[in-house]
Amino acid sequence: MVWVTPSDRRSALRAGAGLVAGGAFAPGCSPAASSSGAAAQPAAVSRSPVSGPSVPRSPARTPAAPAPRAFPGQPAQIAHGPRGRPRVALTFHGQGDPAIARAVLGEAERHGSRVTVLAVGTWLDEHPELARRILDGGHELGNHTQRHLDVNAMSEADATAEIAGCAQRLRRLTGSVGAWFRPSRAARASPLVTALARRAGYPHVLSYEVDSLDFTSPGASAVARNVLDGIRNGSVVSLHFGYADTVAALPALLDELDRRGLRAVTATELIG
Repeated sequence: MVWVTPSDRRSALRAGAGLVAGGAFAPGCSPAASSSGAAAQPAAVSRSPVSGPSVPRSPARTPAAPAPRAFPGQPAQIAHGPRGRPRVALTFHGQGDPAIARAVLGEAERHGSRVTVLAVGTWLDEHPELARRILDGGHELGNHTQRHLDVNAMSEADATAEIAGCAQRLRRLTGSVGAWFRPSRAARASPLVTALARRAGYPHVLSYEVDSLDFTSPGASAVARNVLDGIRNGSVVSLHFGYADTVAALPALLDELDRRGLRAVTATELIG
């Protein structure tokens, strides 16, 4: 068992300067941000003193993010990876204060870890730059529905709109619908939602077997303990952006994973 000391907590919180004390965020989502009506700016034009204006320079194209993969032999809903390899997947529900998100990503990168982020569509509407920040850090990005409502309780039409809405935003921002789908407000998808996710391009639903319970704000020590008491080879862990306890727990949590010889990788790396 690993305990996070008060000094550890203060150090981690300083890394995420400007975070909201206590990290209390409602599990629901903010309304989608309205699209900007600003006119597109013309491409930059360079001038030569001899020949005059040259051809406008095209902006560098951003590579597309990885698309979902089918894993033969794996179930429709995947809760863990192979038990024979010392790897685990830390998966984060993408919502909440972007400063906390950046602090979590930075802490993972300092430890050489990669994570999987299941983003809420309205969060991407409000903070579109975070999609590229996640991918540029070597992490993985997926779909956690558009508004983070109880997707399992919805009609077929409404659930389809929730899944497709987030997928469309991911495609617009990254060139892909995202590597994974995870249902909102549930660890597992209903048979209907599983089928709708497959129709939207996700061969598997990503579930989890270890719950950090960080969304209850139990304190950094409890977050670390909840993960470390249940984690083993192949585990998929549920964590959240938006809670300061999560940031504070990460240094000791990742140190203990290193001590146990468990490498934190993306969900695709874990399963593949």
